[in-house]
Amino acid sequence: MTIQWFPGHMTRARRQIQDKLKLIDLAIELLDARVPLSSRNPMIDEILQHKPRLVLLNKSDLADPEATKRWIEYFAAQGLQALPIDAVAGNPSREIIQRSKQLLSAKIEAQLRKGMKPRTLRGLIVGIPNVGKSTLINKMAGRKIAATGDRPGVTKGQQWIKVGTEMELLDTPGILWPKFEDQVVGYRLAATGAIKEEILHITEIALFAMRYLVGNYPEALKERFSLESLPQDPEDTDAVVAVMEEVGRKRGALLSGGRVDLEKASIAILRELRAGKLGRISMELPEEVLEFQGTDLR
Repeated sequence: MTIQWFPGHMTRARRQIQDKLKLIDLAIELLDARVPLSSRNPMIDEILQHKPRLVLLNKSDLADPEATKRWIEYFAAQGLQALPIDAVAGNPSREIIQRSKQLLSAKIEAQLRKGMKPRTLRGLIVGIPNVGKSTLINKMAGRKIAATGDRPGVTKGQQWIKVGTEMELLDTPGILWPKFEDQVVGYRLAATGAIKEEILHITEIALFAMRYLVGNYPEALKERFSLESLPQDPEDTDAVVAVMEEVGRKRGALLSGGRVDLEKASIAILRELRAGKLGRISMELPEEVLEFQGTDLR
């Protein structure tokens, strides 16, 4: 299955972001801590050009903390500050502002030397759909300003939002890219909910997620769904599908005659994965990226 999704408002958003670059001091790039690289738009470097950037790893409460630690090191090796946050339950505003000031310290000091009062920081929040941009903006503003929803494509336009007296944020619609050259990226994004389910084969996404869980988080999988055993080989499709069917039976996803409704079982698996019911799980690791790139950052 080829996963592609590039609604027209995303094309407009890219042009609008580029038009606003001259007005902003820094970009705040919001990523999904469970899939930091897959949730990172490869066009973003081209779009943002050389603007200072702060990387936020949102939904860190759902991600494997050890994996998140390694991702912070990964971004540091690229010269980028990465900060794990929880935009729903946490309150990251103060640290985001402080990190932003650090990134812009040279500019702020130059203004002070000239006797100027540093003006309000202007930040541009960018990220793919459903990564939590509007939730973060509402938390930082202290009130509901941006529309939110547990589905991609909620934000359709741009708006400036005041954060206290020190920062203004420009919210933007989530931007995916026209085509996923690596289809695994598309599957990771689909498994974590960044792509509208209406355009997907839900059973294929659940099969991908289940394979990953069998290979990387077997104990969490067994504990959540009360499974006695799991396949030795995550690539054994028939064996993994059999596990999905067992989950379906336990979740009551049945058709007439006691047959498992695999689509309903798939929905249940993905819903519980996305909600963190299986524990804190990351769907990709820096080592996998470095192995692919042939790079050693140690």
